[in-house]
Amino acid sequence: MEDRRNIILAVLLTGLILFGWPYVANMFFPTPPPAASSSATTASPAKPTGASSDGADFTTAAAPAKQIALPTALSAAPRVAVETPKLKGSINLEGARIDDLVLLAHREELSKKSPPVRLFAPSGTSNSYFARFGWTGNGATFPTDKTLWTASANKLTPSTPVSLTWTNPEGQSFEIKLSIDEHYMLTAEQRFSNAAGLPTANVAPFGIISRKGKPKDATKGGSIFTQIHIGPIGVFDGKPNYDWGYDQVAEAPDGKVSFATTGGWNGMTDKYWLAALIPDQKIPVKAEFKSQDGYNWANVRNAQLTAVDAGKSVAQTSRLFAGAKEFEELRAYTDKIGIPYLDYSIDWGWFWFIAIPFLTILLWLFDLFGNFGVAIIALTIIVRLFMYPVAQKQFASMAGMRAVQPKMKALQERYKDDKPKLQQEMMKLYQEEKINPLAGCLPILLQIPIFFALYKILMLTVEMRHQPFALWLKDLSAPDPLTPINLFGLLPFTPPAFLAIGILPILLGITMWLMQRLNPQPMDEVQKQVFAIMPWFLMFIMAPFAAGLQLYWVVSNLISIGQQKWLYSKHPILKEQMAKEEAEKKKAKA
Repeated sequence: MEDRRNIILAVLLTGLILFGWPYVANMFFPTPPPAASSSATTASPAKPTGASSDGADFTTAAAPAKQIALPTALSAAPRVAVETPKLKGSINLEGARIDDLVLLAHREELSKKSPPVRLFAPSGTSNSYFARFGWTGNGATFPTDKTLWTASANKLTPSTPVSLTWTNPEGQSFEIKLSIDEHYMLTAEQRFSNAAGLPTANVAPFGIISRKGKPKDATKGGSIFTQIHIGPIGVFDGKPNYDWGYDQVAEAPDGKVSFATTGGWNGMTDKYWLAALIPDQKIPVKAEFKSQDGYNWANVRNAQLTAVDAGKSVAQTSRLFAGAKEFEELRAYTDKIGIPYLDYSIDWGWFWFIAIPFLTILLWLFDLFGNFGVAIIALTIIVRLFMYPVAQKQFASMAGMRAVQPKMKALQERYKDDKPKLQQEMMKLYQEEKINPLAGCLPILLQIPIFFALYKILMLTVEMRHQPFALWLKDLSAPDPLTPINLFGLLPFTPPAFLAIGILPILLGITMWLMQRLNPQPMDEVQKQVFAIMPWFLMFIMAPFAAGLQLYWVVSNLISIGQQKWLYSKHPILKEQMAKEEAEKKKAKA
């Protein structure tokens, strides 16, 4: 019993730490900027605007001092339209900026009338966020973010690539051939051609993402269990890096963090959206996160310059992902194109090995049923079927514990003043009766990683966003919206968040309480108190979490109750014993 009590307390404490520690740590123990990784190097201070020290406009020009309205910004320079099944927008020919993209498949709010999510916006607007490709080096006049490019066509679609060209006064030409697929991937073939009779030019292509400010839900980086990384992100030397938040980059020396790597990518992630620069995977590059004057940058450039003799040219292909983190598409880019860990731009956390297979199954079930709520219920049933042998052992342990309760009571009476002897006799009793009290806790321990894997799936996968179930549950990725505190919205006030307990959390508490009623009641007072508090404690804890997660837990509890009822029906002796215990309780109370 002592072991069981300790495990129960451990489970409770684990839950408290997993859910509560990130918030406590953020509030009372701000995380200092992490040390740069082994591949990181300290770079020279960044120039705030304009040309870099090697003569090229490698950074990006400062935004206009006065904020510009979006329509004004979109009409300020000639543009090339972008149209795909999932993206719509335009490319600014001034600076060859990809600065106008909306995600047609995802809306800002739950309402179908809500506008599509805007990912990129032009420089100078309130939510400036864009990407562009360029060159750095020496021996040439390089295009800047003010250069006006010439386009080969007026529309970029999956079937119609567009070439942007510019020739400097010396006759050296630059070209960016842009193509796009039907999802969120742009490919940029950058070509530099040196003019005949000119000295050798040394050039290196680069890509840059610029963002004004940071998202409201940005995290400080780092992913323990429940924290979702929103901020700078990249894959360097074959390893995903979630270590840096926007604030931490700003606090780094010179507001800059650099990584030397071959392969991988560099970008910025939101909860559901991603902008990532993907260089040629075989060429050593230098990647940076930068922050200055309220702006954030992620950039990638070749580590070495390439010498281009007169009359020669050099070309290099890189990519830009700009879109929603749809798992199947990200995985396809990883598997088919070879972009390492692009599917890990979703911060799966420690239980990635459970979360990824579960999401794959969940998406398959969604294709089958057409409703994510039904898919979650089906997934719960599948999980419980796999857990059935373990549940059987749990029940066997529970039944054994119930059967020996009279003997346990006798031991407690006999050795109430000798705890060591009591423990010794209890262990002896377990061995004689062939009972393993830990078996009763095994399903709970196994459920913990499954639960947190599902937490990650339901909280951060865009596939769950705005997905309805039935009745009042219009968004399974959001908390249950109805609460009896304001009579399910009939009373005109919004209760405080800690009191706004929805219907599903209440059902969760009730089903947990019912499960406990079917279990043997602990004899230890501490255990009794823990068991009594646990359902209602979890009801409050779970209330702010995604309704889909609560749905999983409620259905799982209902299956457990049904399973226990069925098993009791197969063992009438236990049922009789339960009735006897109940009668004894009533007698004791009387």
